[in-house]
Parts: sequence; C-alpha cells; structure tokens
Amino acid sequence: MARIGIMQGRLVPAADTRIQYFPRDKWAEEFKLAASAGLDCIEWIYDLYGADINPLAKDRGIDEIKSLSQEHGIQVLSVCADYFMDRPLVRADASDIEDRLKTLVWLMHRCHACGISRIILPFVDISRMETDAEAAGVVTVIEKALDAAGKLGVEIHLETSLAPERFVDLIDRLPHELVKINYDSGNSAALGFHPRDEFAAYGKRVGSVHIKDRIRGGGTVPLGRGDADFPALFECLKRVGYQGDFILQVARDVPGAEVAWARKNTVFVMDYLRAYKPGACYGI
Repeated sequence: MARIGIMQGRLVPAADTRIQYFPRDKWAEEFKLAASAGLDCIEWIYDLYGADINPLAKDRGIDEIKSLSQEHGIQVLSVCADYFMDRPLVRADASDIEDRLKTLVWLMHRCHACGISRIILPFVDISRMETDAEAAGVVTVIEKALDAAGKLGVEIHLETSLAPERFVDLIDRLPHELVKINYDSGNSAALGFHPRDEFAAYGKRVGSVHIKDRIRGGGTVPLGRGDADFPALFECLKRVGYQGDFILQVARDVPGAEVAWARKNTVFVMDYLRAYKPGACYGI
C-alpha cells in the first residue's frame, strides 16, 4: 500500500529561519495534524539542533511516540538523520569519524526500539562527497555499521548529490540488502539530473522517495513549479516496481496554513499515483 507521509516539522510554523528541523516544542502536535491532513506517516528528524531533547533518545520518549502514533493512526517508519549534516561522515579526522559511527549505531538501536525500519543518511550540501577518496571513506563507514544494521533490521538509505554514474559506483560497493537509495526529486532537479538516467543506473536500489521541487541550480519551490520531471519520475518508479513510501519535503507555504498545504501536496502525489495506474506496484 502506498503510504504518503511528511517530513517532521512541516506541519507547524518554521522556527526562526530554519526550514527543516526537529520541532522542539511542537513535535507531539504533529501526530494529530498529520491525521487531519490525511497523511499516513511522519519521517522523524534527528538533528543536532534538537538532539538534547529529542524523545527518540529516551525510553520514555519512545513510549510517547508509540502512544501518539497509535492514538492518531500515524506511523513513524523512518528517521532523517540530519545530525550528520552538522557532524558529517566525510572530511573529518579518524577519531571524529569513529565517534560519529558510534552515534549512527546508537541511533539504529533507538530506531529498533521505536519500530522504525530505516535511517536516511544525507550526503548533500555541506556533507556531500566531493572526491573518490571521500566516497571510499563513506563505503568503509557504512560497512562498519552493517553488522548492527543486520542484527536490528534497520535499513540505511543514502541520499547523495552524486551524478548517476558515480552514485551507482558507490552503491555497487555496498551490495548488502539493507543498504538502499533515498531518491530526492527536488535535489536531482536542482543538480540537473534526469529521472530516466538515474533510474537506469540504480533504480532497483531506490528504497524511499522524498517529494519536492526545485529550480535547476536554485532553491525549493511549490510542487509543479520547478524543474522536477514528475511524470518521468512516476513512470520510472512504476517500471522498477517501487513499493516504498513517499515523504513530502516540499517548500513551505503561508505560516499557519501547514495542514491545508499538506493536503494539497498529498493530492498532488495521489494524482500521479492514479495517473500511472500502478496497480500492484503501489497497492492503490
């Protein structure tokens, strides 16, 4: 069954100038808001900004997440580990990388305790891989995390800014079934990549999708107003038999209208799912 969810924090007004962040004071409210928007799930955020009070870090907090999830019928199946944007797994000395690897393994344990099945690791913007040596270092880090991932049953989804030919080289060095790709429609559009080229290279490894739109070489805009080729994307997803979730990570709208905006963007995705008649592929 196709599940449409939203990135945590997108159902409440932005804090200061932050676009994406763990909503320190309002995270519990989003379960009710997500249900009223007709969504199925929330992608949790674990970032440095909210690390000190993130309920995922404590057993009582996990109990509260589970309770709210059950009460409102909103699942939490994934974590976007933006912590590793501020503490990247590249361009750091060996001791820092080792400490960050320990944090990743710890986060896997917390996800397992909460019933969360995947972690998205962002290698974009300040945490992007720039050289072959950095990509090789990322492979080494992920390989070291795979023992814990296998024991806990937590998938590792890589989100990168690598061009298709470089990304497929990276993912081919990580053939483990728990290592998958997070496809971000907006980031790909901004980088000038096309879904057909990307899916021809690594489509079978795509395990999760972030839905957003961006201008090529520019920022995030409302869905349908940027350079993301959504018809091609959904055609490619159908072709590879994609069975995963769709997480809304769209541009923000008027403060206070977050729920209505989420409903509108949910309809945008559902229209494409119906248009491409995915049947058993998406389960609709």
